[in-house]
Amino acid sequence: MSDDQGYIIEFHRIGNAVKVTAMDPATLTEVSIVGAPSAGDTELTRLVVRKLEYVLAKGRTDAGNR
Repeated sequence: MSDDQGYIIEFHRIGNAVKVTAMDPATLTEVSIVGAPSAGDTELTRLVVRKLEYVLAKGRTDAGNR
């Protein structure tokens, strides 16, 4: 996770799906995924944090190439 702050995770049930959003408060970077409610909060959290960390890492490498 990012520093000691952690990430902000938000769940929204939309019909037969759950939209999970994660935000890094330090960079204000935000990503979302849509998953099945049966996957469980723990798994959906793991997936959205993994996506956020990928996007943050990609942003750092892209900034170094400019």
